Amino acid sequence: MIMVRYTVRILHLVPCLTTLLLFGPTLTIRAQEKKTAAPVTVDFNRDIRPILSENCFVCHGPDELQRKAKLRLDTRDGGLAKLRGGGHAIVPKKIDESELVRRILAEDATERMPPPKTNKKLSTAQIDLLKRWIEQGAVYSQHWAFVAPQRPALPNVKESQRVQNAIDRFILARLEKEGMQPAPEADRATLVRRLALDLTGLPPTISEIDSFLNDKNPGAYERVVERYLSSPHYGERMAVDWLDAARFADTHGYHIDAGRDMSRWREWVIDAFNNDLPFDRFTIEQLAGDLLPNATIEQKIASGFNRNHMINFEGGAIPEEYLNNYIVDRVTTTATVWLGLTMTCSQCHDHKYDPISQREFYQVYAFFNAVPESGLDGSKGNAAPVIKAPSKAQLEAIAKIDAQIKELEKASEVVMKIAELRKEKKALEAKAGSSMVMQDMPKPRDTFMLIRGEYNKKGAKVSAGVPAFLPALPEGAPANRLGLARWLTDPSHPLMSRVIVNRYWQMFFGAGLVKTVEDFGSQGEQPSHAELLDWLAAEFISPLPSGGEGPGVKGRRAWSVRHLVRTIVTSSAYRQSSVVTKANLARDPENRLLARGPRFRLQAEFIRDQALALSGLLNREIGGQSVSPYQPAGLWQELASRQDSKNWSAQFFVQSHGKDLYRRTMYTFWKRTSPPPQLVTFDAPDREICTVRRSRTNTPLQALVLMNDPTYVEASRKFAERIMLKEKTSEARLALAWRLATARSPSEREMAILQRVLDKQLQTYNANPKAAADLLRVGEAPRDDTLSAPELAAYTIVASVLLNLDEVVTKN
Repeated sequence: MIMVRYTVRILHLVPCLTTLLLFGPTLTIRAQEKKTAAPVTVDFNRDIRPILSENCFVCHGPDELQRKAKLRLDTRDGGLAKLRGGGHAIVPKKIDESELVRRILAEDATERMPPPKTNKKLSTAQIDLLKRWIEQGAVYSQHWAFVAPQRPALPNVKESQRVQNAIDRFILARLEKEGMQPAPEADRATLVRRLALDLTGLPPTISEIDSFLNDKNPGAYERVVERYLSSPHYGERMAVDWLDAARFADTHGYHIDAGRDMSRWREWVIDAFNNDLPFDRFTIEQLAGDLLPNATIEQKIASGFNRNHMINFEGGAIPEEYLNNYIVDRVTTTATVWLGLTMTCSQCHDHKYDPISQREFYQVYAFFNAVPESGLDGSKGNAAPVIKAPSKAQLEAIAKIDAQIKELEKASEVVMKIAELRKEKKALEAKAGSSMVMQDMPKPRDTFMLIRGEYNKKGAKVSAGVPAFLPALPEGAPANRLGLARWLTDPSHPLMSRVIVNRYWQMFFGAGLVKTVEDFGSQGEQPSHAELLDWLAAEFISPLPSGGEGPGVKGRRAWSVRHLVRTIVTSSAYRQSSVVTKANLARDPENRLLARGPRFRLQAEFIRDQALALSGLLNREIGGQSVSPYQPAGLWQELASRQDSKNWSAQFFVQSHGKDLYRRTMYTFWKRTSPPPQLVTFDAPDREICTVRRSRTNTPLQALVLMNDPTYVEASRKFAERIMLKEKTSEARLALAWRLATARSPSEREMAILQRVLDKQLQTYNANPKAAADLLRVGEAPRDDTLSAPELAAYTIVASVLLNLDEVVTKN
């Protein structure tokens, strides 16, 4: 039956594809490589380090064991040291005496650097930079990301009338330097939709759109921002990216991939964002909430961040091997999320590019090597250590019972009543689910360096510690996870604040100021606006009373994610139109200079959430366990590992029904070996490992999902019902549908095209009632039988066209 429905669906969408192209044309312009004058003064971090890192550090970098000719080029002492055969690789101000210059210019393939076998060759511009750097004294600088950020002075700009806050001064100063003009502010309809999607992951309602359009008083934009920041759906939107970073899933992974339940941890994350838990506390509680004095249930649940990794219990697997894998995963994830470093590269040897030794990797490993866990666990759900994790409703009920008991204990004649209440409380506690948490054993395991990273080849014994190129642990900090968390959140730490504000910038602009959000090391990209990054980091840690510009904001406090987000989205840079001129597109195709507003496709979760919201199907309940919406039949069957007679939900897909079918997408059951196909098509990760930057692809499969997946067919039908019941004429219905989907009113041309589509589909379905019936049968939501089937089918196609529009699946 599903195949019949899909066939009908595709047949009647073919005439609409031309229409769809009219709505969302894509212009591809190949920008020629920008040619800029070489800098007068060569800067090591900006100009030289990237060349050396890409071409030289593998053989002449931090990794001592693999270093060739004992030449080290990532430090000044190494670069200027005497070579084994005499001479020096670098002689400041003397390129004729510098062996490095001779080698990069050598005609003899046996002497040329980089060696031909590496398939790397320096460009003429790179050679020129190296020569001029040496001529200017070969000045080395510590890697910019390893120096604590200092709040820079705000630059002066010519167009000060465009400045909304400090962010704009840095953006405008760069644009003025490049001779570029910023885009004008986007229209209000675009802005309210942009804010709604960015801050809640949901489209704005008509009342929200009209409220903003009609608010002519000063501060109208800021009031919209505050409305969405105060929405309970703000926490859900912010949590989606954090679930990627935490590798959250509903199954353990590996071949068996049995189920787990970490829904209480997910609720904790949502609540933390909604309550604007300071980010230093957000960090400490997730890394070491269980180690805090008198830790609460919520703080212990928070520590489950580092239990979200995959867990194995396959027959024949070696417990020690997987225990090592879990700890390595925690090191890798912690380094990626909070340090922006590829620390896992030093698991088997010293890092090739950054000053992280293998010893230092295992020193960080030691922080996580005290958890009383087995390498093989999880066959019965959550793997130890776990705690009882009552739901919010259960906690409230237990609290009421405790209050009643406390009151009754004052009177001796109510012993029986107290006993009944305690029995009721015990029953409630027994019903509570569990949540995996971190714990520390009284005596941590001994930690050894592992030769080549192999779990059974122990090297030297090490103790917990942090990399030497970064600050030491704070004075008095314990050598455990709590000490590590306090080290990360120390205001003097050079990386953490930069890394976090950069990821939030990515959330709203589509790319970080440092594009490689996962790598702030030598292989990472230089920041497009280094001073802005440092200003944001300083403001995050210790906000100024007015944020550097304009009046102060009530409630501003240190480590406030809400304040950081507010600062970003109230800037003129964020408010710009995303419409680009040909000149700016050729000059800056990736918008790294931010001469226009952000424009990129919505994340997978928000594409579905938007469709459900527009259709009126969306269940806005917050929190709770994961649900299983529509997916193609049989996907899990080939992966099932039937070890007993139980029908594990992780192994046998059981579709949800009723209101659970329409919950927000972040609550979709996430099976690691078979992630939700509808979401993976739109670049959602499998969550087997930490992900802090999703890929962004454009494939035909995405259009096929939006046209044919039952979720979107059903949403189109309910969207059609909504507009048909609300308005009486086709003109009013089409205009309402367009406004709901795009937040703006359609043009005359757009209305004419929609009307032609509707007329064509009415003709088709009036002539073929069976096709209409087949289309309207898709999905479990009941159909409104008061509406004509052919007419509803025709409007369903129109609604589907709208849900497919480039403008609708994109944040403009």
